[in-house]
Amino acid sequence: MPGPEEELNRTARTLLALLGPLLLVLLGVPALQGTAAAAAPPTGQATRYTMTAFTNSSESNMYVYDSPDATGFTLRKGPAYTPPSGLIRDPSIFKHTDGFYYLTYTTNWTGNTIGFARSTDRVNWTFLYNYTIPISGLTRTWAPEWFIDTDGSVNIIVSLTAASTATHFTAYKITATNSALTTWSTPIQLSGIGPNYIDTFLVKIGSTYHAFTKNETTKYIEYATASSLTGPYTMRKTGDWAGFGDWVEGPALVQLDNGGWRIYYDGYRAGKYWYSDSYDNFATWSTPTEVPGLTGFIRHATVLKETVSGGVTLSTNTTRSLQSVNFPGRYAVVRSDSLGYLDPVSASSSTAVKQSATFTVMPGLADANCYSFRDSSGRYLRHWDFRVRFDSSNGTDTFKKDATYCARPGTASGSVRLESYNYPGRYLRHYNYALRVDLYQNTDTFRADSSFTLVSPWT
Repeated sequence: MPGPEEELNRTARTLLALLGPLLLVLLGVPALQGTAAAAAPPTGQATRYTMTAFTNSSESNMYVYDSPDATGFTLRKGPAYTPPSGLIRDPSIFKHTDGFYYLTYTTNWTGNTIGFARSTDRVNWTFLYNYTIPISGLTRTWAPEWFIDTDGSVNIIVSLTAASTATHFTAYKITATNSALTTWSTPIQLSGIGPNYIDTFLVKIGSTYHAFTKNETTKYIEYATASSLTGPYTMRKTGDWAGFGDWVEGPALVQLDNGGWRIYYDGYRAGKYWYSDSYDNFATWSTPTEVPGLTGFIRHATVLKETVSGGVTLSTNTTRSLQSVNFPGRYAVVRSDSLGYLDPVSASSSTAVKQSATFTVMPGLADANCYSFRDSSGRYLRHWDFRVRFDSSNGTDTFKKDATYCARPGTASGSVRLESYNYPGRYLRHYNYALRVDLYQNTDTFRADSSFTLVSPWT
């Protein structure tokens, strides 16, 4: 029988899939469009998530990380950029049509400027200029965020106030008026967001603009929608509607390869950094999880998703055995109880044992750019209550997702780590020689436990 956590998730997702769109229409919340078309990159390509952040230890230095899965990030350079003067709080990154990466950031605690820098490789940056927001009396100019609209326009959403203290912020947008990003339109306020909202982050899906923004009075991240970039926005969800908690800020969203959306945010009072995922039109979110290895260190990050060359490719419609990297005499097997284990297999093993360690690598049942693994009896390697087992397909979407894994680089040359398709951030790994799908941990042990080499089949 399934455990309570996964069974609850399955039930909730099934009900939301059936009833969610109707409930959202009744509530007046626009449904998201286009998420079903999301897919992992094809052979020879990979997804790369680049994170830029300042840190608890320095507001004047920016660090750059990247990740193949949006969960486990690797430091690429830190510090990667220090402006000539002032701060680099709230760095936001995007890649322009000219091939350069651009940053915009908060230059100081007080003042009326935002900063700009440029890079060819995401890790080595050149200062461009500080731009003065042309509004009289500004006292603070915080948290600029890139927003590229579907018409190709390059915009920055920035939080502004003319108050004598850090209160009464409102969100404005400025739009680049040349391709060099050196001239900008007159600032226009985003109607309906405010007063006293800050750190506004936008995504556009279909014809709807979705805003995630911090209520500076209550310290919650709240949610609004509009049919126009400048509004009027309607606040759809307020208070602790998503379970993100209070005293949180700096929301930043990115779409995952399986169509879900991930939000990162700064739990600044607790000194932690979180992420959470949504699959139902932003109505509900997964339990917040600390960003492994970076929580407590980074502050107010943004994440850029790209498709790049490379990645891990497995040959499909071939038989292979999955050899453990850190226990090379052991292999993934299916035992008579239909559960997956990491057992010893050798030339002297019986034919039945060798057969239990032999699988056909198939195109993923839920995404053909990922992978599924089928045993000799036609059963698929899938997770159930986060335990690995082998079952015959029942044809449901849930089964297809449970039995699909996306390939990521392993710890040893030629090895692979297999990420759950429907629970991003969870990997096939062995624990006490039982195969599980566990949440990524920023440890050498976890990375080794979740690394396998596909070798010639035992049978």
